[in-house]
Amino acid sequence: MTLKIAVAQLNFTVGDTTGNARKIIDAARTAHAAGARLLLTPELSVCAYIAEDLFLRPSFIAACDDAVKTIARETAGLQDMVIVVGHPVGRDQRSRSISVAQRTNAASVIREGRVIETYAKRLLPNYQVFDERRYFVPGQGTCVFQAGGVSVGLLICEDAWFEEPAQLAKEAGAELLAVINASPFHVGKGYEREAMMIERVKDCGLPLVYAHLVGGQDEVVFEGQSFAVQADARLAGRAYSFVEQLYTVDVARSGDDALHLAADTAPARDNDADLWDALVMGLRDYVRKNGFRSVALGLSGGVDSALVLALAVDALGRDAVHAVMMPSPYTAGISLEDAREMARRLGVRYDEISILPEFESFKQSLAPLFAGRPEDTTEENIQARIRGVMLMALSNKHGHLILTTGNKSEYAVGYCTLYGDMCGGFAPIKDVVKTAVFRLARWRNVHDPYGTGADPIPERIITRPPSAELRPDQTDQDSLPPYEVLDAIIERYMENDLGIAELVAEGFDQADVEKVTRLIKFNEYKRRQSAVGTRVTHRSFGKDWRYPITNKFRA
Repeated sequence: MTLKIAVAQLNFTVGDTTGNARKIIDAARTAHAAGARLLLTPELSVCAYIAEDLFLRPSFIAACDDAVKTIARETAGLQDMVIVVGHPVGRDQRSRSISVAQRTNAASVIREGRVIETYAKRLLPNYQVFDERRYFVPGQGTCVFQAGGVSVGLLICEDAWFEEPAQLAKEAGAELLAVINASPFHVGKGYEREAMMIERVKDCGLPLVYAHLVGGQDEVVFEGQSFAVQADARLAGRAYSFVEQLYTVDVARSGDDALHLAADTAPARDNDADLWDALVMGLRDYVRKNGFRSVALGLSGGVDSALVLALAVDALGRDAVHAVMMPSPYTAGISLEDAREMARRLGVRYDEISILPEFESFKQSLAPLFAGRPEDTTEENIQARIRGVMLMALSNKHGHLILTTGNKSEYAVGYCTLYGDMCGGFAPIKDVVKTAVFRLARWRNVHDPYGTGADPIPERIITRPPSAELRPDQTDQDSLPPYEVLDAIIERYMENDLGIAELVAEGFDQADVEKVTRLIKFNEYKRRQSAVGTRVTHRSFGKDWRYPITNKFRA
């Protein structure tokens, strides 16, 4: 063996430069003791990806600089060890009210206490959730360093999605590419990355090691799944997804001077397993990294809140979850039965609080102002808002983070109540359409990935027609097209930017298309006030959806 590489597939926290540095130091010592002589950490590992406007604060950049110095100092005694650390470099140049960015998204190469190279990312993504050009300027150089007798060319994430940076590294003498990354998850993205890096290896003829971040940060999740590719473009190995690990890749030089990589290969996974783990990790990290110890949610007897309850228990454990059923005059008896049964199966604290007294009190107080007008969505929304007040009171009193249970289909068309069922601090299934909610519920009933119990969701919750239960005999399809149609339109119009005419040309009913697209546009004001939620598609209602509220465009 010529060189053992360790990939620090670790969960870093934005802004915790001291804690992140300690993780890197500990990883370096562990890797060195195991024989590794090159440690790769993810993109911007010192500060975690992505710190957004913290990059504009000189004190934050200074803290990152200090962390890099600490890593160098604390690892100086690791003989022949090379450590690649991602961090921001530089500050703004200010003149009166004008600020010109001079920062780069960089990585430093540290050997025995000294920074021997610093490389600046050449290609800065500015699409989907990325806005790196707001904070950084592109680098111009290349970086090739020695580790264990191997010439290693360093690239940072987007650099490796295009031919030129890899080719420049090869021309500078690189024998192997080390790519450090922070590439947000969406369903299928891991295998997209592998396919793209295989193409990059085919282009340049160099083997490649891809080091990736794991963990949740606000709405984005990073799944890990680091990997290595042979010079002949075969996959050499793959790390596990959604777990922290020191993933090792052995590099051997053959008699003809070619490099051969050897590493363990985690099995390929299906999309729903990845989706579940992403939702669990996104929820767990948001709760824990923000200092909450427990969560609460309204359990309605419907499939959305059932799925969120199962996610919460998998993410946090049953003792950290409080489910509250708040029946109204329109709550079906089977909803109460199913909510009680699901809480029993998962072993969470469960309480019932009738909202009937509050509902009647509101109607009585408002009766003089509503005189002569029939009951309508106003009374429906009052019920949802009473529940929101109840949940927020529990949050204030007990310190729970409130989970709101709306799905992407509802957020898209505004089938939710502002200051009502939208109340909460985190929306775990905000980027999951309703058809996927049903599919995931069935998947979770068959699988028990976190050992919290199989078959947690009563079958009737999944099979009965969905209803908000805010008026007699209500179903979702009283107001919306079938979810199979609605979700297909959302995917094409919202996620993939197809226009109304294109959707109709595909065979969708013109009236359905007009209604759904009008509702998507009209309800932007609601979404702007909604809780953050885990992004699991290539376009969510979050950082990668930036539409104006005041908007007359219709196409």
